[in-house]
Amino acid sequence: MTQSTDRTWTLKDLEATRALGQWLVTETARPALLLLNGELGAGKTSLVQGMALALGIEEPITSPTFALSQHYPQGQPPLVHLDLYRLELAAAADDLFLQEEEEARSLGALLVVEWPERLSLALPEAWSLQLTHRPEGGRLAVLRGPNLPSAPAGVEMSRSELP
Repeated sequence: MTQSTDRTWTLKDLEATRALGQWLVTETARPALLLLNGELGAGKTSLVQGMALALGIEEPITSPTFALSQHYPQGQPPLVHLDLYRLELAAAADDLFLQEEEEARSLGALLVVEWPERLSLALPEAWSLQLTHRPEGGRLAVLRGPNLPSAPAGVEMSRSELP
């Protein structure tokens, strides 16, 4: 039986966002599927950059908005970064996601999905991270999912609620 809990952090700056990404993939209980929610500019790609750094990926990580997906097979484990922003129809988003999920599983890769709200699929095994801008600066990050690890060191914790 899996237990779902939430973890909330206040991220002071871009480096804290990247540090959270690094922490997510260095945990033994890291997710195989991470859904990233947040408006444009909320820090989703910055978080993935931190993840890639911790996975040993040296090539630049950019948003795959136009390419839809980027594969980084040299990571340990490999990383598949999917962006569904341009897909307006749920059926198209679902089809692309299912293809990329199959590829990620065959590679033993971590699959990270930006704009998962485009999907109509239920993904109960996924971790979901919501990033929002804080009016006073920085970001608020809320992680949800089954069997989440304890809070990371070096990232300011907050009990704040989402605005």
